[in-house]
Amino acid sequence: MAMATHCSSSSLMFASTSPKSFSSSPKKTPFLGFSMAALSKPSFQLSPLAKTNRTAQIRCQDKAAAYIPLDQRWMFEESEIDGPDIWNETWYPKAADHVNTDKPWYIVDATDLILGRMASTIAIHMRGKNLATYTPSVDMGAFVIVVNAEKVAVSGKKRTQKLYRRHSGRPGGMKVETFDQLQQRIPERIIEHAVRGMLPKGRLGRQLFTHLKVYKGPEHPHEAQKPIELPIRDKRIQKQR
Repeated sequence: MAMATHCSSSSLMFASTSPKSFSSSPKKTPFLGFSMAALSKPSFQLSPLAKTNRTAQIRCQDKAAAYIPLDQRWMFEESEIDGPDIWNETWYPKAADHVNTDKPWYIVDATDLILGRMASTIAIHMRGKNLATYTPSVDMGAFVIVVNAEKVAVSGKKRTQKLYRRHSGRPGGMKVETFDQLQQRIPERIIEHAVRGMLPKGRLGRQLFTHLKVYKGPEHPHEAQKPIELPIRDKRIQKQR
């Protein structure tokens, strides 16, 4: 019998007189029925030419020959039918996906807005939770500008009952002041304190906090960034007079 080998554009002939035929069929993997021929294993098949001479052909299949069974192709797009399994590849943002110069800028007027509700909306956009590409460990959010910080509102009796504490580091250096007192002294610190508490604690939170820009009055120095209005869905964020 004669044996022909076709592998990588090359052929060889072998002489043999054995009448027995041998074949190795590719095994299937347990996932999606992919053929083991994708691993470049040769397949053997005999075809008789005469009573005394036989021919065996060895053909090597490339990895590109892997296929998806017909009953499972509905799970893949047309461009991925002949490709490998893509369902087990988790997407993770690269450095080019969160460049600071490409991030949007928002602006919000804090006049008569409830402090906590406004701070939670700001924190959501600073973290990027409103995006489909949100990743907890990556800075995917936007920059937020807050103007008229001295006009932010609180509900109930928080104006006189809400306390802010700071310590100088020396014995007896604890300073306590109410919301009304701090608003008259440093109104920007109130909004910064509220938003900081809603950000992650650690290196990522410190990086996200730099995206917050709070200013007293209606003016801000970020006109070149062309900020747009912050989308607010909370219907109870405006204080009722």
